[in-house]
Amino acid sequence: MSSFSRDEMLGRADGKAFDVLVVGGGATGLGVAVDAASRGYSTCLVEAYDFAKGTSSRSTKLVHGGVRYLEQLDIALVMEALHERGLMHQNAPHLVHDLAFLVPRYTWWEGPFYGAGLKMYDVLAGKRNLAKSRFLSHDETTAAIPNVAREGLLGSIEYHDGQFDDARMALALARTAADHGAVVLNQVRVSGLLKDSSGAICGVAATDVESGRSLTMRATVVVNACGIFSDELRLIDDGTTARMIEPAQGVHLVFDRSLQPSNRAIMVPHTDDGRVLFVIPWHERIVVGTTDTLMKRAELEPRALPEEIEFILRNAGRYLEREPTRADVRAVYAGMRPLVHESGVESATKSISRSHKVVVSASGMVSIMGGKWTTYRRMAEDTMSRVIDVGQLDRRKCETESLRVHGWLARDDAATPSEDWLRVYGSDAVSVRGVCAEQPAWNRPMHPRLPYALGVTAYAVRYEMARSTEDVLARRTRALLLDAAAASECADHVSAIVSKELGRDSAWAAQDAATFRALALGYQLKS
Repeated sequence: MSSFSRDEMLGRADGKAFDVLVVGGGATGLGVAVDAASRGYSTCLVEAYDFAKGTSSRSTKLVHGGVRYLEQLDIALVMEALHERGLMHQNAPHLVHDLAFLVPRYTWWEGPFYGAGLKMYDVLAGKRNLAKSRFLSHDETTAAIPNVAREGLLGSIEYHDGQFDDARMALALARTAADHGAVVLNQVRVSGLLKDSSGAICGVAATDVESGRSLTMRATVVVNACGIFSDELRLIDDGTTARMIEPAQGVHLVFDRSLQPSNRAIMVPHTDDGRVLFVIPWHERIVVGTTDTLMKRAELEPRALPEEIEFILRNAGRYLEREPTRADVRAVYAGMRPLVHESGVESATKSISRSHKVVVSASGMVSIMGGKWTTYRRMAEDTMSRVIDVGQLDRRKCETESLRVHGWLARDDAATPSEDWLRVYGSDAVSVRGVCAEQPAWNRPMHPRLPYALGVTAYAVRYEMARSTEDVLARRTRALLLDAAAASECADHVSAIVSKELGRDSAWAAQDAATFRALALGYQLKS
């Protein structure tokens, strides 16, 4: 197993010089780090909190072309996303899988209307299509999705898209970058940009959040991949620059599988605000979302608004025989998408882009903004094209179209774990089992309502750079999203292992558990 030690990474970062230095450890930044390192450029990535701490761990869990963009006739965006969906399916089979979606039909015209659109979806996907769309009868629909609302139901249309675990994908990309020689660090906050005598950026000043120690890293090119916080780094570079990011909040509710006891998802085509809504099986739970609410400022831990929660319950309920209630919710989570205003947020001409945008400042900082998880690889490739130009680096071929993501394991490999929670580790699952076998208690579930073995905590600290109870319960496992109350209840057991593995004392463990429980309150609904 390749080294992923934070102490070793710190030693390789401070005072060193790199070809490419990436600021931001979400999907975008990690994608750039993988692309740069796999081309052979010396690469460093620093993340102020934890990998995928923000938006990148709070998605709808879909790797998709964007069915709703078809209605807007944004064919180029759909084609790009479908191509990238196929590559993610190919390069990370342990994390990305095919998921069937049903669109229930209650009026005659929905058949030809949605049928034609989804046939176009098939055509645009080309040879990378996951499966052909098809019509299902009333009886086939109720058999496939037992809790579908039956009054007036004519049947449904089935199509296919991809599903994944976003935070685990982020961690796998961090490991992939490290496998190719990159220095990858969480808990390192950039506090300033270094500039040479001509005003060109030549590195960053940063702080190791854990120790408070000051760090300096030099770089030929600095990449700003801070997502919803991209403008903050752009303003450090140039205090007069116009803000380009407007955050839009998306909320999801998580329920027990009993709400929709099926291995198929439902796509709700009509909501109050014209968006689509998804009812999706994920890790033996049901995820329902999302909303699209413009927000005034970016927040690291956004909270669902009451009207967003009611919107999801109301619109999902129209398509379900047993309507969901607040009491059924096991967790609620919110994430913020970085919408890009090419002419500036304050501009009179509001031109919001749902695609990504690469911007180079006068001092040479390359900022990559917008986009979505599905197109992270293409975003990274586009970013590196600009990085090579700005830094006048040797031109080297992009390798990521066929680059296997860390943990790659063929779907039909005999070593593929049968347990859902273990499958996301891919080829590392054997090592996970080994750590869990070290102590009898570690092989037991961390909580009766959660699937994860307690020993996964030790594995996360030793081999996945987890530094806190939150890292383990929110992102190394998905306990916080599967059942926020259960995650809170097992925090003491988890923090005890984290503290021992990190060499902390019992006071640190108690405080870390308390900090997580306070966070977890924001993921729970009062019925």
